[in-house]
Amino acid sequence: MAMKKSELYSRLWKSCDQLRGGMDASQYKDYILVLLFMRYVTDKYYGKRDALIEVPVGGSFHDLIKLKGDKEIGDKTNVVIRKMADANDLVGVITVADFNDADKLGKGKEMVDRLTNLVAIFEDPELDFGGNGADGDDILGDAYEYLMKHFATESGKSKGQFYTPAEVSRIMAKVIGIEKAKSQSQTIYDPTCGARGIIMTRACS
Repeated sequence: MAMKKSELYSRLWKSCDQLRGGMDASQYKDYILVLLFMRYVTDKYYGKRDALIEVPVGGSFHDLIKLKGDKEIGDKTNVVIRKMADANDLVGVITVADFNDADKLGKGKEMVDRLTNLVAIFEDPELDFGGNGADGDDILGDAYEYLMKHFATESGKSKGQFYTPAEVSRIMAKVIGIEKAKSQSQTIYDPTCGARGIIMTRACS
């Protein structure tokens, strides 16, 4: 049975609790959205050939799960995410957050526990982005917008400072003909794009 979006959103927001105290709410997105992306593309594309997103060896959400409890989880998490980024030309997009930042995530056991708990929330098998949701249902895009809206509220800023509204992104996707994309080698250059992730989320759905 597919998880209701309201429950999905609740679980995602719960993940933010692991980051409170070490950073401003506006910085949560740099960590939460990357883990959400890693889980999503792993569920959707792991082991599939000719997928729009390549899930490389050593660069999947499965590899993040293996790091739970590891005393070097912060540094090794950066390595896993970098492999995903390198394989899909996403360096600077999903590599913004430093998962080994002691100032934001704590030192020693505090960092290990925080990141272990954070990964565990996204590990929940009920999330199952691979088979969860109806055909055409943009789970990742909707979750992205939900989180961005709440990040804005928590940090006392306008939601427009964080993300492009769904209506705008859908029009952009239709104008550029994203549905005709057949390979991950096809790219889009938009020098004025504010929320870089919005096209990524819509294209991956």
